[in-house]
Amino acid sequence: MPTRNQLQSIVPKLVLAPSFAMILLFVYAFILYTGYLSLTDSKMLPSYGLVGFENYSKLWQLPHWWRALTNLAIFGTLYIVVCSVLGLFVAILLDQKIRAEGFLRPIYLYPMALSFIVTGTAWKWFLDPGIGLEHTMHLWGWESFSFTWIKDRNLAIYTVVMAAVWQSSGFVMAMFLAGLRGVDNEIIKAAQIDGASTMMIYRRIIIPLMRPVFLSAFVVLAHLAIKSYDLVVALTGGGPGQATELPATFMYSYTFTRNQMGIGASSAMIMLVMIFSIIIPYLYTELRGGPRQ
Repeated sequence: MPTRNQLQSIVPKLVLAPSFAMILLFVYAFILYTGYLSLTDSKMLPSYGLVGFENYSKLWQLPHWWRALTNLAIFGTLYIVVCSVLGLFVAILLDQKIRAEGFLRPIYLYPMALSFIVTGTAWKWFLDPGIGLEHTMHLWGWESFSFTWIKDRNLAIYTVVMAAVWQSSGFVMAMFLAGLRGVDNEIIKAAQIDGASTMMIYRRIIIPLMRPVFLSAFVVLAHLAIKSYDLVVALTGGGPGQATELPATFMYSYTFTRNQMGIGASSAMIMLVMIFSIIIPYLYTELRGGPRQ
């Protein structure tokens, strides 16, 4: 008969074993399978004739893929920067212990509770010139008002940025607010006694101490930007043309619509490398800094 200590050791492992097995199968096994497909001549259905890195070579020769990467650079940069700046600004305002904080904080956090499909659909209605903002302004008498970004090839990507920032900035605000509340008040009081202004305290003391929070926010936002799919599909469908195409929509299009599964799988592996290039340095920094704390 197993002893009580043995049971206490075995039971947690038995409880976690099914979840661990599912993760191994449906995450890591499928990652390996996708990597294998990227080296094959798969078209409409998986094929197992190896062609080496031919799909990767074809991928980097496609103007469609370069357009997706360019859009990702624009979207990702603006998304991360605007979310960080707006989130920090709102967090600083709420950190002033305003009376309505308990009411305002859920309002800022509410968009994060919505799925990107809902966000994309709502913003599509809002930005559609026929039924949204422009139509409303015309009904109110402002006949010269025009806002057709969602139909403009050169500006449509910025509508995706607007919708994504609206959804994620509240989450970033919560991260920064937690970081602000974690700063030692003794340091701030000492700076105030020395005559430092509020602006200088934030710029020289508080914000530098929040470096780990900035890094965490960057990792989360960059990860969301790289894998963005449902927001684009709901808001613009990747159009007009390919104006809002991102790597995730490119991967789906080539895998399931254009019947180029090998190229789609290779694009998926490139996205995985992008995410790993962000996650691995972050984990290294965190694990390296842990023992010294």
